Formats: sequence, C-alpha cells, structure tokens
Amino acid sequence: MLESKPRAHVRATTMILTSNPLRMAAHDDPPDLAPAKDLIKIGDFAALAGTNLRTLRYYEEIGLLRPASRSSGGFRFYRPEDLNRLRMVASLQRLGLELAQIRTLMDTRAEGLPQKELLARVRRALDEQRGLIRTRIAELEAQCGGLDQALAKLAGCEACAHSPAPANNHCNPCQVDHEPLPADLSALF
Repeated sequence: MLESKPRAHVRATTMILTSNPLRMAAHDDPPDLAPAKDLIKIGDFAALAGTNLRTLRYYEEIGLLRPASRSSGGFRFYRPEDLNRLRMVASLQRLGLELAQIRTLMDTRAEGLPQKELLARVRRALDEQRGLIRTRIAELEAQCGGLDQALAKLAGCEACAHSPAPANNHCNPCQVDHEPLPADLSALF
C-alpha cells in the first residue's frame, strides 16, 4: 500500500501508467511549460535509447539534441520522435563521422527558417547521408570481393602439400602457382 506524503513532496511530474509506462500522460505536463503530450523523462528516454544521461546532456551541450521541455525542477523531457534523431546520430557515427560533422549535417532545426530553406536543408542532409551509406556499401562490397578471392584460393590450398610456415614465408607467394596470396588469406596464414 502506498504511503501518503505531504503535497510538497509529491513530484510535479508523477508518472502514471499509459500504453507505455515510460511516457508521461498528457495531464501530467511539466509545470509552466507547453502541454507535454507523450513526453518522456530523461532517465526513461536514456533507457529507451540505450544510452546514458551523460551522453544525452553532452548531445544537448553540443547542439545535437534538445529536450522538448523542462520541468520547473530542471528535468529534461523528450518527444518519442527524438529517438529517431539519436538513431541517426548513431548511424552517422558508424559511418565514421565525428560528432562535429554530424552536428553540421543535422543542423536543420534553426528557428524561423522559411519552409523552402528548411526543406532544402533536410534534403541536403538526407542526400549526404545516402551518399555516405552508398560509399560504405561500395567499401563493404570490395571487402566481400577480397574475401571471395581468399576463399577461392583457400579451396585450392586444401589439396596442396605445402603448409604455411616461416620457412616458406607462410606460402606467400603460393608454392604452387607462385602468385601472391590474396591479402585476406595472407593476413591469416
């Protein structure tokens, strides 16, 4: 049974169960702020995003992520859609971009932009991300091609009498056809 507490100690942003227990119900809006429809408190948002509070605060500090609102006590609240922004940041990091580059690429939310300029910024950001992904795909396909060559050569090694050893420079070049080994095979021999 819940203990009764004096009103002064009751948090203004009490969570209630909704369809998602990590979301705030619309009538539990942070005080003195715009209505908080389905806003998520920072700790719950961090859990959903698979990150920590420190990262979220750092992203806010460098301009990658802004809370939708704050309570009078300073608690940050995020929109569920802000998870998409974090996913894009993570995706761009996996593509090798640094946070400063990501911030520049994702700088589409400037206040007061005319719609045409906003849409142009968003289009540039999406086009640039698509280009990065296509470049990465080409790199991965080249790596796959190298692995295919190594596997094809390895199939020929199974019937070979020679075994990779320091005395034969680990079979490089191949003791049978005198050709250099594919790089991926050489790395493992």
